[in-house]
Amino acid sequence: GKTEVALRAAFKAVMDGRQVAILVPTTVLAQQHFETFSQRLAAYPVKVEMLSRFRSPREQTEILLGLAIGEIDIVIGTHRLISADVQFKELGLVIIDEEQRFGVTHKEHLKKLRTEVDVLTLTATPIPRTLYMALTGVRDISNLNTPPEERLPIVTHVGPYSPKLVRQAILRELERGGQIFFVHNRVHTIDAMKAHLNQLVPEARVDVGHGQMNEHELASVMHRFNAGEIDILLSTTIIESGLDIPNANTLIVDRADTFGLAQLYQLRGRVGRGAARAYAYFFRHRKLAPTLEGQQRLEVIAANTQLGAGYSIAMRDLEIRGAGELLGNHQHGHIQAVGFHLYTRLLADAVRRIRTVGMLEGLKGEGKPADLQPLNFQTFNQPISMPVNVDLPLAAGIPADYIRDQDLRLRLYRRIADLRDETEIEALANEFKDRFGVLPEMAENLFYQMRVKLRAEKAGLASIGMETGQIVLRYPSAPNGNEEKRLRDLAPDIRGGKGAYWCAFGKDADWMGRLLETLNQLEEK
Repeated sequence: GKTEVALRAAFKAVMDGRQVAILVPTTVLAQQHFETFSQRLAAYPVKVEMLSRFRSPREQTEILLGLAIGEIDIVIGTHRLISADVQFKELGLVIIDEEQRFGVTHKEHLKKLRTEVDVLTLTATPIPRTLYMALTGVRDISNLNTPPEERLPIVTHVGPYSPKLVRQAILRELERGGQIFFVHNRVHTIDAMKAHLNQLVPEARVDVGHGQMNEHELASVMHRFNAGEIDILLSTTIIESGLDIPNANTLIVDRADTFGLAQLYQLRGRVGRGAARAYAYFFRHRKLAPTLEGQQRLEVIAANTQLGAGYSIAMRDLEIRGAGELLGNHQHGHIQAVGFHLYTRLLADAVRRIRTVGMLEGLKGEGKPADLQPLNFQTFNQPISMPVNVDLPLAAGIPADYIRDQDLRLRLYRRIADLRDETEIEALANEFKDRFGVLPEMAENLFYQMRVKLRAEKAGLASIGMETGQIVLRYPSAPNGNEEKRLRDLAPDIRGGKGAYWCAFGKDADWMGRLLETLNQLEEK
């Protein structure tokens, strides 16, 4: 699916007279993409080339010249594409496949080649930094949620290494005429593992593939596996990215607890690419217990077996690992004091304001009314209103017997928390009635509390609560430890105190309406 999107984007860019650079993490994937693109674009006047160690130095020089003079339209390459000697005549689009395999420096280098270059990144499991940028609106994100027809979820097993289970899995795959990926990510012991497999399953043809092999040798192994001449490909994670061999439908990973979540998901994606049921076995050490994070990663991969689970796996990865230095302790300023949710709010707010500035600048450029002034630094320097703490004697929430789906309830709570004015509250309450029926009392109370909260924010209050039978409306503490001012009474039953109002109508039948009226009064003041 992602390759198809890349292919069409590249074709469109070339038709508009621009060059396209496609950056991939491994030589094996570069070769596969090169074959796919060449085959699909054979009927069009598009020249596709590949730059990787599978090319001789002479061929590489010719390709570099072709890029510089604009003869080559699409170049597919590994890290070799980022070298200083690679020059483009008219680069318009950079496609980064398996984005999680590249560092920030690599990606930023490509963007610097031209200021107006468009960047399309493809990944099944966005790294926390990328996902976080997408969630906060810094980057645009699109999801492919529909799996290809006939594709089945992969049966996943997680547990300690078992030679008996390995033999069973291999024999079952061989009986249906399939092939097996066996991932052993340590080159110095890979030959010992090959001897172990030959002894365990003597009837299978086993061969080894890893990144330290001579390129021609590696290409030959991959070609033979693709052609069905090898039953078990024993390899390192060089097979992780993008390989498409529909006949390989069993994956066995040794010491899976030492892999990252995205790696495990990518590896599992190498099988089940046809209509046959695929099996993935993730083994940990037979005796050594995995680390806490290693155990968490295995649990996540075992729980997320549905097709297209990459996004939810990436979200769990974000939870396990954090969002990187965007929120790390190397960041300047007092991030610990700010907290994650407020930080997200501040960042989303800043992105929204910057977009507004861009929109206003665009309108001015088109000769639109000059009364639309761009936002200045002061706009970004305005303090953000802190949420008001509301603690009233009301049972508020969305009852489980009203909306049974827990995920849906959580999403709706998030929407309610993001409401910013009373028309939005009214609209969402009407949506609830339309979708789920008459609002129960708890849900009514929840919307009422949101109204109270919004009015209290506008009135500049810090908290609303019940104390000794009275409703107390408190303002934020005075700065620098100054003494609180005594407030004047608003009404006989609303007395002013130091930095707070005490409302005696807390036990009246109509106290909820009275509270909203009082907040209106404070806002008008």
